[in-house]
Amino acid sequence: MIRAHLFISGRVQMVLFRASTQRKAKKFGVKGFVKNLPDKRVEVVIEGEQENVQKLIEWCRKGPMLAKIKDVAVTQENYTGEFNKFSILY
Repeated sequence: MIRAHLFISGRVQMVLFRASTQRKAKKFGVKGFVKNLPDKRVEVVIEGEQENVQKLIEWCRKGPMLAKIKDVAVTQENYTGEFNKFSILY
């Protein structure tokens, strides 16, 4: 099990990025959260099996149809097991 912390920039707010990320996270069976940041980026924390975490990271590099991703900064962190689902935070 691994944990990844992402900061995604570009046109990522007001394009259904959070809802789409939550759907993909459920599909891939990973847990964590997604939230909009005041600086117009999106933050994502993902925990799960390495292969499934990687699938969601790769999806985040494209995002939903209306998104225009400029950068995805990924940091590997220690797995904590703190999440019981994937949530949208406000």
